[in-house]
Amino acid sequence: MNDNDFKLLKKIEVWLLDMDGTIYLDEHLIDGAQDFLHFLIEKKKRFVFLTNNSSKSSAAYVQKLHRLGLTFVKEKDVYTSGQATAAYIMKHFRNQKVFLLGTPDLEDEFIHSKIILSEDPDVVVLGFDTTLTYKKLWKTCDLIRKGLPYIATHPDLNCPVKDGFMPDIGSIIAFVKASTGREPDRIIGKPNLPILQAISEKFTTDLLKVCMVGDRLYTDIAMGEKGIQTVLVLSGETKMEDIPNSPFQPDLVVQSVGELVGKF
Repeated sequence: MNDNDFKLLKKIEVWLLDMDGTIYLDEHLIDGAQDFLHFLIEKKKRFVFLTNNSSKSSAAYVQKLHRLGLTFVKEKDVYTSGQATAAYIMKHFRNQKVFLLGTPDLEDEFIHSKIILSEDPDVVVLGFDTTLTYKKLWKTCDLIRKGLPYIATHPDLNCPVKDGFMPDIGSIIAFVKASTGREPDRIIGKPNLPILQAISEKFTTDLLKVCMVGDRLYTDIAMGEKGIQTVLVLSGETKMEDIPNSPFQPDLVVQSVGELVGKF
């Protein structure tokens, strides 16, 4: 790879940065991540940490990033699929009761958005629930089988961790489909339009000047179909041999975000 490969990055004004597998794995920053973020700040580039992981609140992510040494990050710099889903519910199901399969963090996010949580709901929302119990999953399937509107925060099959992967919401969606025969009526997170619409309200800029950096072909890199630039990092879920057979092709491939320092 030579410097000409990085020319497309010179026009980028807004950087959307995945976290899991891109900035860190578990409790460890990926090599070069801190240098890359300081480089963006030095270049006065706008950025937001955009994650599909709805198991944690933006405040929890900020605490984690601070713990990893990124003490300059503020809550406004983090946007989760959970926040985007809460915004979607407020827009399309305002004042309706919601059954939420999610962590306490996601529950707090919804309550903060003034969403009414209920065991007798009008709509079902499926999040990445790392506190999942069989009882909660059973209840979710019963409600979805009744035909209630069914929204999922994101589609990821696995969440990368230091020693491999943990099953993500996509695996839960597959379980629900096996039991109920239903897919979600709407999936909010990357690569779907609702989360990009939410981001476009946050930053007023041409989509051609936006770049998504992430480690998943079917979420991060698939965002390129919406008209933005994409950079695939090989520090998380995707390996080089996965790329040729993917319908989603990145504009650029690097080992990690550290390779982007000084290239634009």
